[in-house]
Amino acid sequence: MDTFEMLKRLLSQNEFELLLPEQTAAEAGQRKKEDIRLVYQMNDTIESFLVFKEATMTGTYHKDYEGAIEASFYRDGDDYALVVRQEEEDCVVTILFKTLELETNLYNYGDIAHFWRKGYENLRQLEFRIAVLWDKYEYLGEEVCNDEERKLVELAYFPPLNYTCYPAVSKQYIVPRDNPWMPSEGAFSLMTEIVEQAGDKKLGKWLRFYQKYPYPLIAKRIAVLLHRNAHAKVADLITERLKKATAGYKNRSFGIKEDEKIRKLLEKAHVRKAELEKAGIHAEVLREEPFTTARDTVDYHVYVLQLKKGILNRKIIIEEISG
Repeated sequence: MDTFEMLKRLLSQNEFELLLPEQTAAEAGQRKKEDIRLVYQMNDTIESFLVFKEATMTGTYHKDYEGAIEASFYRDGDDYALVVRQEEEDCVVTILFKTLELETNLYNYGDIAHFWRKGYENLRQLEFRIAVLWDKYEYLGEEVCNDEERKLVELAYFPPLNYTCYPAVSKQYIVPRDNPWMPSEGAFSLMTEIVEQAGDKKLGKWLRFYQKYPYPLIAKRIAVLLHRNAHAKVADLITERLKKATAGYKNRSFGIKEDEKIRKLLEKAHVRKAELEKAGIHAEVLREEPFTTARDTVDYHVYVLQLKKGILNRKIIIEEISG
């Protein structure tokens, strides 16, 4: 997909969020040529933008607008022109530009966490990481994914681990996909590999049964097994594979002062993790962070996720690390 096709796709979804050089609304009469960024895909895996090169903008743009838009673009001599009308505000902005380029920044998301919903938090975080990986793959293609990510993205098509069973967000924020209860052959192949690696014969039998009868009832049964003590190794292996797959990507930077504060928090969290593991408690260090280019409402947090053995199920305790 070329950049103009990406632009068409974005506009067809009523998505038009500009990052202006000074992060202010565009006012009539602005004629200075500069690069203007349009948010294309923003999640914990990636911050990507369509960049209008050598652009000038006229009209009025309301950056907090969330309603319907009407858009068109055409050639204007040696330039391109994009005209967008924010219908409910009756505002029109025109961007003249030379070329349209894609800017992509990839980030490590293997230990990212957002605790938006309670219960089975380790599995909800798995669902979230798989979902944002799927978004990256779907919107920007396999070129922005490494070999292991291209395998792991199949788990988005494994209902016991997708939003049908362990949604990380509330229902109103779920973006539904076609046939979310239908597993893929790629998902079965990968899960069979992981289950065999874990030496989990019982879950292996359930997986073969599910492959023969891919019904929601069976998916829900496997989802239940995944939070049982007896099958913890399978969930932990998937978590570890995601962490290793993303470890080669850079971490976000928020400036020297903030990065130093974060380093100290993470250091403190790893000390706490070592204490817990010495006591026989499985633990993970997790972090929650905002975007860098377009700052959102999320603040930086560091957590230690404890996974204790309960009578039948794993017991999850979330401990936030403070400075």
